[in-house]
Amino acid sequence: MDKHTKIYVAGHNGMVGSSIVRNLRLMGFHNIITRSHKELELTNQNAVADFFLQERPEQMYMAAAKVGGIYANNTFPAEFIYDNLMVECNLIHQAFLTGTKKILFLGSSCIYPRLAEQPMVEEALMEGKLESTNEPYGVAKIAGIKWCESYNRQYGESHGVDYRSVMPTNLYGPGDNYHPENSHVIPALMRRLHEAKVASLSEVLIWGTGSPMREFLFVDDMALASIFVMNLPKETFDLQTEPMRNHINMGYGSDLSIKDLALLMAKVVGFEGNIRFDPSKPDGSPRKLMDSSRLRQLGWAPQKALEDGLRETYQEFCSTATRSK
Repeated sequence: MDKHTKIYVAGHNGMVGSSIVRNLRLMGFHNIITRSHKELELTNQNAVADFFLQERPEQMYMAAAKVGGIYANNTFPAEFIYDNLMVECNLIHQAFLTGTKKILFLGSSCIYPRLAEQPMVEEALMEGKLESTNEPYGVAKIAGIKWCESYNRQYGESHGVDYRSVMPTNLYGPGDNYHPENSHVIPALMRRLHEAKVASLSEVLIWGTGSPMREFLFVDDMALASIFVMNLPKETFDLQTEPMRNHINMGYGSDLSIKDLALLMAKVVGFEGNIRFDPSKPDGSPRKLMDSSRLRQLGWAPQKALEDGLRETYQEFCSTATRSK
């Protein structure tokens, strides 16, 4: 790995992008380019074109995306599909036009059918209907995979491009979004249980039945896996992929129910009240466990246990909450 490589991390202020930047720097990469949302609007084609003409990065990590939980995906479907498709289109095409040879596109387990056989293998892509609550987001992420595959197929040999995709499972960790309505399950649960503890509430009501199974990966494990995949020799990466299945799953390897997650979170936070579930609210997919055997065969495995990761995340949450007062 050439530590002088010029690397652009799109979405560096988010949980995923900030972790990639942090871990790249810890590994000795120093030529890292970033732009905030105010500095560069990624849905603006002309602005993105000007940026790539000026900077011409050699590698790009695509961590920029509009993300959210069930409520946000259900409430703002047009925004989720428009913003994500525009960002992907502008970044991948302008990177290609200005000579970026390597891209790592970060997708999501939402690309797989709602009732896909568990654990979900890469071949399950487009083999059934998506979960309706986040279908627009899933469609946009599928498009990103196909963009990378298509550019590889048409320009890989003639222009030397090598665009890869990884599909992380549900991520959590420092830098997450703790918005009361638009966040994912772990930060949403953490905030609600923390606020209930502070207010000495006797009960917390949680959406759904608590029965869906979910897999969670600590964000720094994801970042290290992303850097690992980006820098694999092409012939090694190609052994685990195909021209029209050029994505690799990135998961922890085991899952747990939302109910068990809530109980574990209560333990981490120190909430001693009752947890009740509201079955009138949507559950989402019944189960989303990734088959990450291909990534493990390439030589990577996660390091952070769930409870340890939750405790580290909660420490950061409390520190951020204290600073914001």
